Amino acid sequence: MTKKTVSGSQAVILSLLEEGVDTIFGYPGGAIMPIYDALYDHDKNVKHILTRHEQGAVHAAEGYARVTGKAGVCFATSGPGATNLITGIADAMIDSTPLVCITGQVASPLLGTDAFQESDVVGISMPVTKWNYQITTPEEIPEAIAQAFYIAQTGRPGPVLLDITKDAQFGALDFEYKKCRKIRSYVPEPQIDPFKVKEAADIIDEAKKPLVLFGQGVIIAQAEEELKALVEKTGTPAAWTLLGLSALPTDHPLNVGMLGMHGNYGPNLLTNEADVIIAVGMRFDDRVTGKVTAYAGNAKIIHLEIDPSEINKIKNATVAVLGNAKKTLKMLTDNVKQNRHDDWLARFRECDKIENEKIIHKDLFPEKPGLTMGEVIRIAGDKTSHEAILVTDVGQHQMVASRYFKFRQPRSNVTSGGLGTMGFGLPASMGAQLGAPDRTVIAVIGDGGFQMTIQELGTIAQNKLPVKIIILNNNFLGMVRQWQQLFFEKRYSFTELQNPDFIAIGKGFGIEGHKVEVREDLETGIQKMIDHPGPYLLEVVIEKEDNVFPMVPTGASVSEIMLEP
Repeated sequence: MTKKTVSGSQAVILSLLEEGVDTIFGYPGGAIMPIYDALYDHDKNVKHILTRHEQGAVHAAEGYARVTGKAGVCFATSGPGATNLITGIADAMIDSTPLVCITGQVASPLLGTDAFQESDVVGISMPVTKWNYQITTPEEIPEAIAQAFYIAQTGRPGPVLLDITKDAQFGALDFEYKKCRKIRSYVPEPQIDPFKVKEAADIIDEAKKPLVLFGQGVIIAQAEEELKALVEKTGTPAAWTLLGLSALPTDHPLNVGMLGMHGNYGPNLLTNEADVIIAVGMRFDDRVTGKVTAYAGNAKIIHLEIDPSEINKIKNATVAVLGNAKKTLKMLTDNVKQNRHDDWLARFRECDKIENEKIIHKDLFPEKPGLTMGEVIRIAGDKTSHEAILVTDVGQHQMVASRYFKFRQPRSNVTSGGLGTMGFGLPASMGAQLGAPDRTVIAVIGDGGFQMTIQELGTIAQNKLPVKIIILNNNFLGMVRQWQQLFFEKRYSFTELQNPDFIAIGKGFGIEGHKVEVREDLETGIQKMIDHPGPYLLEVVIEKEDNVFPMVPTGASVSEIMLEP
């Protein structure tokens, strides 16, 4: 590349273009104004989405990253602009979502002086970023951005943050960009040990009751076909974590459902009967394991994982196979014998029948007067032929949607897992729609979480994003209320909401919508939402005490899963 003299702010934009960035989410302010001025000249090369709040920008970048596999990019100014990113950055860190966050900062001579809108965002974000760095000279910009993208997108992905002082943005440099291919001391993918693969294969071949537990690591590695090949060759039932959802088609004959607190009856109950657990790209989160000392006590554990820090962190592995799941799964499949476990699989199907009789049929096809969350999800899935991207906020609706929405292709589930961030759903749906413009995006959000980032309706309207938004409204903070009902003697302490007219608010932003209160209007209401060419807001009033079961109480073993109160 021929060198040319540019400003630091111009170098930022040129560097992003070199990385193939086509969408940026952000909110301008004083300390990042030079970068925004440089962006003005590149409106044909990159799309900038002006959100209504910096938290909306970072969640939108997460949604974009989750459906594309590329790093989401967001901008914010210094001080409160930068600190407003922190929740989303923390969310991305725990859910292994690649982000490049760029914040403006006061001029370097003012650092540490409590200047106007100064905050130590590098210090603040250090615990929740994969890497962060403060740039104080323009010459640092190209290399720092190249390293940021390399770190964010390789190995176990995660968020990085670059804080750029105002004088670095104004300063000049001879611009030359080289993509980062390697960083000394940073090893994104451990070397795979073939002896560990063979050891794991021998254990799998001897298993009578094997069970695969797969997480988002499969999706990150684009290893969906390799996962499918392993479970089919070995005949092993496979269950998914919340973020592993959509890595294996919902209707695959060996898919036995969701793990965890509100997961399916079979995989939770039978985990403690399995003699071999094959954990792929998952980290034994507490919402999956329940009481750790009572989890999978009869099983040898094979853990396929790219991040060495996850090995033996929660559950000790009999065999740990470090490496990229796409590679390790293929090697494992090549080494195992063809097998079937029909009697073992039948146990899961027996559990399915019990769960269907006690819970699922009543959720999906209720006979009681009040509307249920389950029937809304069932109809929405059917109306989109199970090809839509599902974006959820956090709470009861998240668990119900994850249980009942069906998936036929990967990268179709966008939700906040480890951090459980209310307010995630609406802005994340914007990013998902921009990342996958040819797919239908359905955002399912509770009335509580919706009001945390409701202002992003303005962003959706301004950019004419055809997101289909379903508010499941029970006038409660539903998940907290469920716990209060079951474990706190129905002492509903500050969980009831006096909600606004959501449809009127939507129309105030220029978004069409309507409210459904009775079952007779539900199917036609959802069809109207799907058929509408632009964004649409559908409010569905559901029963106030519509609970989510099964449920593993906190501190209980997964085998103590409750099918009813």
